[in-house]
Amino acid sequence: MNFAVASTDGENIDLHFGKASSICIFDYDDGEINFLDKYNIDIDEDKHHQGSLIVNFLNNHNIKTIFVLQIGFKSKIKVDDAGIKVVVDEGSIKGAVLKYVNHLKFMEKPVEF
Repeated sequence: MNFAVASTDGENIDLHFGKASSICIFDYDDGEINFLDKYNIDIDEDKHHQGSLIVNFLNNHNIKTIFVLQIGFKSKIKVDDAGIKVVVDEGSIKGAVLKYVNHLKFMEKPVEF
């Protein structure tokens, strides 16, 4: 499964969705996280509401999940409409991805009382 991360260094989730001038693409397969590529997005730091640029990028690269530091209301609507899952977290990419995967595994299990 490929996923994107709003990251300046490829190691940490450290960019707001609408200001993500750097997107790193990773592959997750059976517990292994592999860096694939880093892309620069032409974001104008002085403008608001540039989430459409990121949504278009993700759609063009067939990415359905992105990890971000934050996301605004209008951008969240755009990614929801595009069928893209947004995971809001901070810190190391590896830690956030493993936490997310463990959460998904937990949610698939029936709750026992």
